[in-house]
Amino acid sequence: MITKIIVLVIGIALIGFISWWFFGKHEKEAVAADVADNVQEVTVKVDGGYSPETVVLKKGVPAVINFYRKDPSSCLEQVVFSDFGISKMLPENENTKIEINTDKAGEYGFACGMNMFHGKVIIK
Repeated sequence: MITKIIVLVIGIALIGFISWWFFGKHEKEAVAADVADNVQEVTVKVDGGYSPETVVLKKGVPAVINFYRKDPSSCLEQVVFSDFGISKMLPENENTKIEINTDKAGEYGFACGMNMFHGKVIIK
């Protein structure tokens, strides 16, 4: 009897963990850009995804996002900001600057060329 209860509890815990893993929200901390000389700038490391995944920019201040790609996979060799009409190749082990128009507040997504890895820019 005690064995059945233990198996039941472990089974329920595993179902809960699997549900959380696949269906739960796993948002990472947003990073605000540094502002210097009236330009805001932040670096996103491209290595198995984007780090940070979420970048916060100030509305109306010119912005540059630097993408530094370390990952050799072809999926991450391109970044696409569909809302801004931007598509840039990211050479491996190089810094690629992308200027972002911050005139309009909102949330704007970006993704790799295959749309498998995603990130977000929040302008407020």
